[in-house]
Amino acid sequence: MGILDRHKILERNATLLLIFSFLVVTIGGLVQIVPLFYLENTIEEVEGVRPYSPLELAGRDVYIREGCYVCHSQMIRPMRDEVERYGHYSLAAESMYDHPFQWGSKRTGPDLARVGGRYSDDWHLVHLRDPQAVVPESVMPKYGFLEQTLIEGEHIKELLATHKLVGVPYTDEMIDLAQRDFRDQADPDSDFDGLLERYPGAQVRNFDGAAGVSEADALIAYLQMLGTLVDFSTFIADASR
Repeated sequence: MGILDRHKILERNATLLLIFSFLVVTIGGLVQIVPLFYLENTIEEVEGVRPYSPLELAGRDVYIREGCYVCHSQMIRPMRDEVERYGHYSLAAESMYDHPFQWGSKRTGPDLARVGGRYSDDWHLVHLRDPQAVVPESVMPKYGFLEQTLIEGEHIKELLATHKLVGVPYTDEMIDLAQRDFRDQADPDSDFDGLLERYPGAQVRNFDGAAGVSEADALIAYLQMLGTLVDFSTFIADASR
């Protein structure tokens, strides 16, 4: 009996076809899943990637709350047109502390994985107040109310502690000083040396130019750090992984 004749037996017998299909899918799944249990880390660690500062983390929560992820992705695919438009393709390590990640699958607006430093704080403020003033064809709604909504960061310690529970390496010191670091990052006159030691590369300034820490401060702090932690001019992927 030839191979084709044996295959016809499977085609004509629904029960046998179901059994063999199940076996193939099971074996294929095991081949993909089992090795992961024996790896210490499935993500190549990259120099510069760190947990979010308290202010950045609060801004990320505002970003998620307002549904920004619905129209903006944060994942540059390794394709020529994407890389030429947005910058170096995204690395898995850049999202290793994201819960949940913001890769996205739809782009009504541009990808934001490398938006940090591309625009000034003032540009972001105007864009939040009236998106069409800077991008006439934009369908983005207005978010001017973020400037009027002040936040004290009274629950920022609990927020960091929660992220620590799911694997983000916040230390006890980071959690204890979270509220102070939250305020200091938006105050260029503060004693922020400790903040920079805990969160290298954190940008310290009054992001919205007004008194107090607003949701706009937090959101802009988050946007301005996206894509800035890794120095891609010196980055070399580990080909052994």
